Amino acid sequence: MKPFHQILANNLVANITNFTVWFAITFWTFIETQSVFATGMIAGVYLVFTAGFGFWFGSIVDHNAKKMAMLGSSLVSALFYGASLVILLLEPEGAFTDPYGPYLWGFVLLVMLGVIAGNIRSIALTTLVTILIPEGERDKANGLVGMVSGIGFLTTSVISGFLVAYTGMLGVISLALVSTVLVLLHLGLVRIDEGRVAPSADQPAEPRRVDIAGTIGVIAAVPGLFALIFFACFNNFLGGIFMALLDAYGLSLVSVEVWGLLFGVLSTAFILSGIIISRTGLGKNPLRTLLLVNLITWSACCVFTLQSSIWLLAAGCFVWMLLGPYAEAAEHTTLQKVVPLERQGRVFGFAQSVEQSASPLTAFLIGPLTQFVVIPFMTDGAGAQSIGSWFGTGPDRGMALVFTLAGMVGVLVTVIAFNSRPYRDLSRAYAAGKDDDDAGGSAAVANPA
Repeated sequence: MKPFHQILANNLVANITNFTVWFAITFWTFIETQSVFATGMIAGVYLVFTAGFGFWFGSIVDHNAKKMAMLGSSLVSALFYGASLVILLLEPEGAFTDPYGPYLWGFVLLVMLGVIAGNIRSIALTTLVTILIPEGERDKANGLVGMVSGIGFLTTSVISGFLVAYTGMLGVISLALVSTVLVLLHLGLVRIDEGRVAPSADQPAEPRRVDIAGTIGVIAAVPGLFALIFFACFNNFLGGIFMALLDAYGLSLVSVEVWGLLFGVLSTAFILSGIIISRTGLGKNPLRTLLLVNLITWSACCVFTLQSSIWLLAAGCFVWMLLGPYAEAAEHTTLQKVVPLERQGRVFGFAQSVEQSASPLTAFLIGPLTQFVVIPFMTDGAGAQSIGSWFGTGPDRGMALVFTLAGMVGVLVTVIAFNSRPYRDLSRAYAAGKDDDDAGGSAAVANPA
């Protein structure tokens, strides 16, 4: 296999491992505590760590060989999973049923740190696309990256639902440890020519620091690039609602086994999307593609919970998953073209931190807000009396109302972005961007598809 394909396969197993742990801890916590507040807090913990560590992770990727950064990522994940296994085995009776208990949250913290360490891999992989793939093929390669994520979600949702149902977290953590060790062993055998130049007296090594100011300067030099990052930030602000409530809403309609299996079937949309992008690309203007798919997905969000129906929910999730990889691939393709390779790790890390910075606020607020305000509003409050006759009443309809309102806001903001000056500026900057194959692309993987 070519190095790029080997790295994709290795990342697939790592993604399945980390996604399984993440899905499982959310499913398991809701089942143990029956608390939407708790699932919202888990989403918030994930997003706070993602936002907080993004700058640092990007610097790690820029200042080290990408393969070494990925190996370190898996090693750290294995250490945290091992520590969480110890906590699990030493659990005092009933400690995990208290949604506010310190023992539960100590366990959740260790598990989530193991998952978060895997984010280094995603940053490293995007820079490897720049190194290994010619510029004209990167949008297709980014489609393959999205497809790998989709396969991970497909496998994960099925595995995690059944693992939680039949083995609890013991089976989940044990599987995570074994697969992480296998990923480490395989990656150690993959040979990658990253083209790194050894420092010399004339060209000393760049200082190993985060250098936020320098990264901001690189982003500011590209017209409209900050606007792209902050648009994605706002999208993630609304997306935090999905992280906080989607599992709880799905589990209010079906059992954990059915929800996990259904989510797995729906995740085939990620795979289908990745295949299409890897064959057709994203068009001459990836930014236009990004905004178009956002308009469609937020429109779907407006209607997919209008009635209490698992089929309507499934249809909306399928549309969301089918088009999501287009938006991510469009952003990555744009950054890979307009940002110098030696800064890409930090810029991707900066984007990850900024884009995720709004989501923790949403996730932390939306769980309690839904639990203590919106659910009563739609159960026996004014909402139930005014729209309950057609929208429905009860806790699940409270969560549904939050999704509908989020979709309306998303559509409005996307329309505004479509007509903005930063969109036009960045589109022109991308079109005028110099082909940098000589700087980073390699003919070794001329056709990733």
